[in-house]
Amino acid sequence: MPVERIVEAVLSFCWPHVEITGGEPLIQAETPTLAAALLEKDLKVLVETNGTLDISVLPEGVVRVMDIKCPSSGESDRVLWDNVWKLRPDDEVKFVISDRHDYEWARGILRERFDTSKTKILLSTVFGELPPRNLVEWILHDGLLVRFQPQIHKFIWPHEARGV
Repeated sequence: MPVERIVEAVLSFCWPHVEITGGEPLIQAETPTLAAALLEKDLKVLVETNGTLDISVLPEGVVRVMDIKCPSSGESDRVLWDNVWKLRPDDEVKFVISDRHDYEWARGILRERFDTSKTKILLSTVFGELPPRNLVEWILHDGLLVRFQPQIHKFIWPHEARGV
């Protein structure tokens, strides 16, 4: 679908925010162009990436949400760590936690790479695998300056739902 048609569709919702996500949006060469076109319409634009590709291709003004994959995902070795140094205070880093090992790994990354950063940090649980209460208790116990973010879409739409 042409970028112009996507922008028209987004504008039809009359909503001031849009998030480009799904798989890895930076695989699509047109993602930076789409993000720029949405910014030109005075929308707040977020791009959620798994951090395996260079985030600097995104235009200024886009909020980059870097979803750093934890060990239980089997993808943690694919993170392009240079992206961490490209993050700005308006950007966000997200970890989706499956178990205590994931939490301790993420906590170590936070202390090592984000201790003095102003980047917003979000921690979520893998839906149905880790009770949210456990994660919140660990966060409070360790005094982590993060935001707990349940995967709201999993509560609204069935786990198998796509394109929502």
